[in-house]
This record gives sequence, structure tokens and C-alpha cells, in this order.
Amino acid sequence: MSSLNLDDFTDLIERPDGGVRRDAEARRERLVVPPGALGRLDDLGEWLAAARSAVPVRPVERPRVVLFAGDHKVAELGVSARPASSAGELVREVLAGGRPVSVLARRLGVPVRVVDMALDCDPATLPAEVVRHRVRRGGGRIDVEDALTLEEAEAAFRAGVAIADEEADSGTDLVILGDVSVGGTTAAGVLVAALCGTDASVVTGRGGLAIDDLAWMRKCAAIRDALRRARPVLGDQLRLLATVGGADLTAMTGFLLQSAVRKMPVILDGVVTAACALVGQRIAFRAPDWWLAAHDSGEPGQAKALDRMALEPLLAQGVRVGEATGALLALPLVQAAASLAAELPERPEEPESPETPETLETTETTGTTETAGTAGPAETAKAPAATGEEA
Repeated sequence: MSSLNLDDFTDLIERPDGGVRRDAEARRERLVVPPGALGRLDDLGEWLAAARSAVPVRPVERPRVVLFAGDHKVAELGVSARPASSAGELVREVLAGGRPVSVLARRLGVPVRVVDMALDCDPATLPAEVVRHRVRRGGGRIDVEDALTLEEAEAAFRAGVAIADEEADSGTDLVILGDVSVGGTTAAGVLVAALCGTDASVVTGRGGLAIDDLAWMRKCAAIRDALRRARPVLGDQLRLLATVGGADLTAMTGFLLQSAVRKMPVILDGVVTAACALVGQRIAFRAPDWWLAAHDSGEPGQAKALDRMALEPLLAQGVRVGEATGALLALPLVQAAASLAAELPERPEEPESPETPETLETTETTGTTETAGTAGPAETAKAPAATGEEA
């Protein structure tokens, strides 16, 4: 029996400040650029103002990439184009600066943090800071066994909460969230199918490194079998993550929820982060108000999850590599929206028209209205006669 009460998050998570958002909208109406001319950048700026409780919105100055890493034993079924238990190699490449996320992070000046939750490799081959939260080595094969024990799931969830607290306490003002996994999209597909009540084929995609048709059928079958195991535990989100999720996905869910508690905005990457966000929404319905969907990766499971959470992707570049690469591409857009909302000048106030000293008086005599200081019709008629008499 878990001592973790997930219901607490419902009370702890508040929506971004609605009053601040209204102030941001009012300020937007006063800017020199007409409302709507900047498209979704207007909405982004207003959302960020509400999330950061400031008008004008404060710029995003300390973003950070956080990657949760793990191996999933379901990859042994040939559901991925990468070999099973090879996520550790990807992590080492990220740390060495040779992955797409590394290149973009360098270009944008964003630090990258990798958290090993369940890599199937010797922890001595990775830096101590990377492996200190590891829950186990690899995860169970979710089509026939649980990914984690309930105790391991609780430990992973608490680790995600702790990492969110560390980031918030260190001054991180925006998180770009991603995963480094092999087999992770299969686990994500199971979670999305279970929570959306749909079939395996609807959520099964080709993965980051695209698989062929035979591998897709194996992946679809694995999701179908795992889905049968997931449905009986749908009412218990921690048990659901233990059954078909994995340590990395469980930690990511805890991280997302605690980030919302700490009012720290998060940009979601691909299908894995979307699946964890969907679990988070089931736990605390206000939590998605703190998250942005970075891009449309083309994965059907991601589209299904984002639609359920009413999150619209910012970009559509078809980036499927994972590792928060697509999410990083959206960062300049978010920063641009903040800068425009904060730095565009307001229109100068139009001078008020001067008041005229004229006072209108209405005289009800013969039904004629006269204006003070102006000759009425009768007086005008007498004027020529008077002039003639003087002549």
C-alpha cells in the first residue's frame, strides 16, 4: 500500500493568475500593434504573464532542459529501431554534446540536465549527478509483467517531485521537458490508449527512429497486450504507472505535477511527455494550464493526448527524435512572445477635444428652439428694416 496521496495535488495546484491575465489582455489592447496582428504570440505572452504573475511579463532568462532517461524491456520484442538496453549510449552522446538536443541547447545557451531513472547500464559509466536518482536497472516487459513494483513507482514519483523542487529553488523559470529512452514510446502508447479509451492501433506510431511495417505490427501487439493489463488499474494512477509506465515516465509525471505546484511553466516535447502529462491531468485537472505543447511530432498517441488536454502544438516540423529537440525549437518562440508583450510601446493617448463654452437653452414659446447668443428667426427678420430706418 502506497503512502503517497496523489489527491493532494488537486488542492495544491492553482491555475495561473486570472486577474493578471486580464491585465495582460488589457495592456495588449493598448499596444501600437493591433490585437491579433501577432497571432498566437499574443496568447503566449498573456499566458506567460499569468504564469509568472507579472504585467508586463518578465522575460524568460533561466530556461533549462530536463531529460528523464530509462530503458524499457518491451524493446526486446523488436518494437524499436534501436537495440534494447541502448538508451545509456544515447545519454552518453547527449552529455558529450553529439545529439540534436545538445547542439540546439548550445546554440540557445540552455543548460541540459539528464536524470537516469532506469537505464540498463553500469552506473559507473555515467556521472554521479546523472545516476543519483536511479530506481532500478531497466523496466519490466509491460506486455507480460509490471514495469515497476509499487514501491519503486512511489520512489520514482517522489524523485520527479524532488527534481522539480530543485529546479524551482535554483531559479529555473521555464523547463523544456523530454525523455531519452528505448521502448518509451510503446509505454507511452499504452498510457494514452488506456486513458483515452481507445484501441492500440489508434495510438501506435513509428517512433523516433522510424520502424518498418513488421516492427509497427509488433509494437501494436505489445501495446494491445499491455493495454489489457492496464485497464483493471485505471482508477489508481500510481499503480497504472507501475504496471505499464516505467521509472522514467513515473518520475516525469511527478515532475510535471510538482512543477505546476511550484508555478514553474513546462514545455512538453513528444509523445512520451504528452502521455505523462495526460496521467498528470487525470490526477489534477488544473495542471495542464501550466504546460505548453511544443510541436506536433506526427505520433498519433501524442495527437490523441494533446487533444484530450486541449493543448495545441506551437510548431509542426515533424520532429520525432525526442530528447526535447522539438521542445527546444519552440523556446525562441516563447521568448519572442514574452519580449513583444513586455517591450512593445503602448499607443499614445489621444488628446481630449476642448470643451466649448456654448450653453444651449431651449425655449418653448412657439415650438421654436433658440440658441443663446444667436439671433432667432424673428430678430433676423427685423434686422433689414432697422437698417433701412437708420439709412
